[in-house]
Amino acid sequence: PNEKFADERRRRIEEFAGDAAFRSLSRDWLEASMARKYIYNFDWLGRPIIQYTQDMFAVQDLIWRVKPDLVIETGIAHGGSLILSASLLTMLEYCDAAERGTVLDPKRPSRRVIGIDIDIRAHNRTAIETHPLAGRISLIEGSSTSDTVIAEVRKQAAPFRNVMVFLDSMHTHEHVLAELEAYSPLVSKGSYCVVFDTFV
Repeated sequence: PNEKFADERRRRIEEFAGDAAFRSLSRDWLEASMARKYIYNFDWLGRPIIQYTQDMFAVQDLIWRVKPDLVIETGIAHGGSLILSASLLTMLEYCDAAERGTVLDPKRPSRRVIGIDIDIRAHNRTAIETHPLAGRISLIEGSSTSDTVIAEVRKQAAPFRNVMVFLDSMHTHEHVLAELEAYSPLVSKGSYCVVFDTFV
């Protein structure tokens, strides 16, 4: 039954691509929702997250399938995306412990999130650093494309074997390209480098 359900889902998704009316409706909704700041209306575990709910579901699906031990994120804003990643990595650790029958020590996480932003506002930093999941988050302030920041990220990423990257800072062509050149080499084989807001 699961294979049948998966096959039905796959066919349905493939049909969306050929449905011009549905694609047009989706594009119109995307543009209208952006104009109304729709994505500013959500929180994840107490922190504002500036993401579409569909993208949050896609992130959890990728993290569940890849099971990274490190997530690198450019663009922090209020920290909701960092908390999302940290919570999903926490769930992976819980599942690992449940499968092995071992005790999980929340003060010694094996999976981490690195967040990079050119300007981490003091109130956002405080909220992130006092969040219950703060112990698995590293914050780096500076331009994600500067040599200093890139070197620091590489240093912190070195001990990890399974790395995923989310690029969601400045959305100009030049900046995204520079981030891709800097961070895509850190992505593990079989993992993903996700570029958000590609409709810009």
